[in-house]
Amino acid sequence: MKNYLEIQINLNSSSHSVIIGSGLTHNIGELAYPYLKSKKVFIVTDERVASLYLEIVKNSFEMNGVNCQSLCLPAGETTKSWRETISVVDWLNELKIERQDTVVALGGGVIGDLAGFCASIVRRGVSLIHIPTTLLAQVDSSVGGKTGINSAHGKNLIGTFHQPSLVISDTSLIKTMSRRDILSGYAEVVKYGLLGDEKFFSWLELNAKYLIKGDGEALATAVKISCEAKIRIVEGDEKEKGSRALLNLGHTFGHALEAATNYSDTLLHGEGVSLGCVLAFKFSEKLGLCKSSQLERVIKHFNSVGLNTSLSQIKGALPSSDKFIELMLNDKKVTGGSLNLILVRSIGDAFIMKNVNLEDLNEFLRQELG
Repeated sequence: MKNYLEIQINLNSSSHSVIIGSGLTHNIGELAYPYLKSKKVFIVTDERVASLYLEIVKNSFEMNGVNCQSLCLPAGETTKSWRETISVVDWLNELKIERQDTVVALGGGVIGDLAGFCASIVRRGVSLIHIPTTLLAQVDSSVGGKTGINSAHGKNLIGTFHQPSLVISDTSLIKTMSRRDILSGYAEVVKYGLLGDEKFFSWLELNAKYLIKGDGEALATAVKISCEAKIRIVEGDEKEKGSRALLNLGHTFGHALEAATNYSDTLLHGEGVSLGCVLAFKFSEKLGLCKSSQLERVIKHFNSVGLNTSLSQIKGALPSSDKFIELMLNDKKVTGGSLNLILVRSIGDAFIMKNVNLEDLNEFLRQELG
């Protein structure tokens, strides 16, 4: 009997599976083999992940008759850059990757986004398999086909849509993460409850402490529900022409904060998302869209697990409200020069507000920035 759950994602462009289970890493080669078009894979990973899992993954592929090459990159958000993109693509070309070969992204969201982008452009596109090693990557970035790198103008502004042929999420890997990194991923989990599933948010209020401690059953449930929520939205809007933008709840605020802190360890992506979700609820309340009781419930939950809920908790200088808005206007959801934001009516009821009044937003941010 198989010891994993398999979820199918069906898109106009392609279909593929997301496999979720505990202890899958030693069987990566066997699980991935049916999805390979050739017996050659090119693994892209980072230094931290390589020290933990690279040899295990390579041995598993090689035991199944698959030839492996690997490239190890520096860990951290700054790796999502043109410089590292060029290094990966040059490496793939030097090793003469062919169109039927597969790039394997072994790592968290940074490696998944970067390796996915490289897979989409080398030889005009080769197959991609995600092996996400963080909670954030398992519940969000490995699913849906978005790839990308950062630029001086903002986060993820350069990228493509390139669907993987397979995602393999081993939930037992999350137990090796630091609490801070788990919390960063947990913010993305909470996002799914906040944007469209109040029952899931209620479940998280009761079970977050178990999930964060690495309880296998709680982790499996959270990853499954999060992936299913994202898949439902992506299947209806693969290339974000409408409702898929809801998945960016908290992200327009959060990406601006990441840019303001130079994509450093001062603020991890998920920490920016949690602050961004709080700001989205606060701004919604200020506009009369959301009751204060809903905002208070969100803040209470984030505080209970140790995620920041106030801009004052970020170390170092923050931008002025004008600069904050300038950074937000670099967001991909800007249309015709107008800012669109994901706001809320209540927990589980997010919507896209188009053409946000920038004067209202500026006044709100001045108050939040103190």
